[in-house]
Amino acid sequence: MPDLPTARMVARLCAGVWLCAVSGVALAAGVPAGGAVTAPAAAGPSVSGAVTFERAFASPSLNGAAPRGLKLSPDGRWLTVLRGRANDREQQDLWGYDRQSGQWKMLVDSTKLSSGRALTEAERMQRERARIGDLKGIVSYHWATDGQSLLVPLDGELFLVALDGTAHRIEGAGADTLNPSLSPKGGYLSFVRDRRLWVLPLKGGAAQAVTPEEPAATVHWGEAEFVAQEEMARMAGSWWSPDDRRIAVERFDDAGVAIVTRAAIGATGTQVYAQPYPAAGTPNAQVSLWVMGADGSGRVRVDLGTDPDIYLARVDWAPDGSALYVQRQDRAQTRLDMLKVDPATGAATLLFSEKARAGHWSNLSDSYRFLRDGSLIWWSERDGFGHLYHYTPGADGGQWRQLTHGEWVVTGLEGVDQKAHRLIFTGTRDDVLAPQVYALDYAHAGATPRRLTDPAYVNAVTVDKSGQTLVITRQAQAQPPQTYLAGADGARLAWVEENAVTGAHPYAPYLAAHRAPTFGTIRADDGTLLHWKMITPVMEPGKRYPVFFEHYGGPHAQVVNRGWTGALAQAIVAKGYIYFELDNRGSPNRGVDFERAIHHAMGSVEVADQLAGARHLASLPFVDPAKIATYGWSYGGYMTLKMLAANPGVYAAGIAGAPVTKWELYDTHYTERYLGDPRVVPQVYARANALEGASNISDPLLLIHGMADDNVVFEHASALIARMQGQAKPFEMMLYPGHTHRVSGPRISVHLWNTIFAFLARHGVTPP
Repeated sequence: MPDLPTARMVARLCAGVWLCAVSGVALAAGVPAGGAVTAPAAAGPSVSGAVTFERAFASPSLNGAAPRGLKLSPDGRWLTVLRGRANDREQQDLWGYDRQSGQWKMLVDSTKLSSGRALTEAERMQRERARIGDLKGIVSYHWATDGQSLLVPLDGELFLVALDGTAHRIEGAGADTLNPSLSPKGGYLSFVRDRRLWVLPLKGGAAQAVTPEEPAATVHWGEAEFVAQEEMARMAGSWWSPDDRRIAVERFDDAGVAIVTRAAIGATGTQVYAQPYPAAGTPNAQVSLWVMGADGSGRVRVDLGTDPDIYLARVDWAPDGSALYVQRQDRAQTRLDMLKVDPATGAATLLFSEKARAGHWSNLSDSYRFLRDGSLIWWSERDGFGHLYHYTPGADGGQWRQLTHGEWVVTGLEGVDQKAHRLIFTGTRDDVLAPQVYALDYAHAGATPRRLTDPAYVNAVTVDKSGQTLVITRQAQAQPPQTYLAGADGARLAWVEENAVTGAHPYAPYLAAHRAPTFGTIRADDGTLLHWKMITPVMEPGKRYPVFFEHYGGPHAQVVNRGWTGALAQAIVAKGYIYFELDNRGSPNRGVDFERAIHHAMGSVEVADQLAGARHLASLPFVDPAKIATYGWSYGGYMTLKMLAANPGVYAAGIAGAPVTKWELYDTHYTERYLGDPRVVPQVYARANALEGASNISDPLLLIHGMADDNVVFEHASALIARMQGQAKPFEMMLYPGHTHRVSGPRISVHLWNTIFAFLARHGVTPP
């Protein structure tokens, strides 16, 4: 999906800013070569003790310790995390917390174990798909079944790391491996090399390829195809059975997929990639699924039906390994079928289907669990809101029982305690702006969810396999994320990372100047309630202030919540700007009707809702209505263009980062979900695209794009540039050689944000 590098996400993910600059020069498009202007520092008041852009992107992170990759060992003794370094927050090391001793220790120093080997293009692109392209060192790891060691991929090689930190390179895997996976019983290691799946017996023996060597370079085994990685949140291409006897393996062929010639323009040269890219309305990869023995024997093809133009959405084994469950989604994404597959023959039977409401689509989810008794806990939007159901297979389609109810949504099924018949899930039952963790007895009809977390915080949770141990991460507006271990009742047992903003905490010197947000609601033109968040600077009575109006606007991204907003927003406010965000119709967690407003209508209701936000701002006595600037990235960049085109004169200036300008250039699974097939409804695309309306843009515009972007490819920007220049429309732009859709860096980010505010200063969008 088009990404959202908002200030909130940037700070929370410790990923810097996905923006950088070509040089110290902001280029005015259409201006002769000698007419480029050097970007001056933006004017603004100096607030004592306030965050600056320089400090916002420096190390250590102002978020404090923000571990990622939280996992509990199989025996529950150890909690392991990946942590950035104090002097380089993007360099990730593996740390472990021993619950018995209550002590932390570094298990793997990534700099000592690293070979310095450059990533292959395949692994680099996988990291981009997983939104970790800016991280270095260890980015993933896997616990061995015995709980005594961990599998750590690093620089294309594989290491088995003991709990004392001793690391052994796994011989036989070789270099440049992808998708390593330990089998559930610990007998095998599987990985992808040279487009084939290999299996290495861990008790001795050589690695062998268990999938055939294909003559065509377009065929891949054991990998997820592009749209699965980019849009379906499915990174896996192989799945071990619980007993280690079998493995299910995806095969895909890109032969029919259109090739995009992508020029990755760098500072010292240009590389050209022939990238298979299934744009909307064009063929997808041909995907099939196979089941075979651990040694590759007995390979059978899974029956996915007669229609080859489907999506392989999810693959799971039954807890006892007796069946394989496959979720098959149709190309239109209005139907999701659950198939039960005989792993010995590949024969499939249909258990049930989820059908989208009219004018909606079927959202994929990982919020489901197959239980040992053969039943299933399942997430569905069938009543108009995302809720949990208990499905028991049987005659006439089986039996369904709804477990959660109401005009709120379950945001994630996180764990199941099958002995106690208890679910652990997150949801918005108490507050749509602050998800909580809940427990529910699924054996008793009408049971009420019990909240396990503090409603003053935004909460998330990781749960062990037994459903007994919780690792809860919470955050609030003045509290960056903190993590603690909890028992089944949610009671805190021990801090994992208290991250209190006191003493030597990196943010402690800035806490006195911290500006808390306010929240409120306004009405859309149809009466729908819309939530907003505002952070104001220190203001003087009688003065009016400019607004930095940040937006995303696209589906599957809620930007307004009560969590930690982060340092970047504080740095913006410290310059004397009001920081404002609003969630428009089409965003998630408000139910089907709220979300489906954008169906076949992208760039319409979102624009109208953001306009309602601008009008609300203009009505406030402390806002300068002539100085409301709007900013967005990716879908947000697209929104900037649509907002400026639809409402000339409302916004004092607009910044469009990596914008989608023509939806026919974006991929199938994302685009067709909302807009349909352009071969069938070309008029929908004509209305949604940003190029035609560009001629209406008369307010100052700054266009930003990475010149090696593989997600929203640079052609989106070049098409807009040509259109604006061809119509003699003035605008400014800043391009980023060598950077993809995720652009970051401690110094580059500073330059970028100085460039943005210099642009605003040039156009008079400045504090009083």
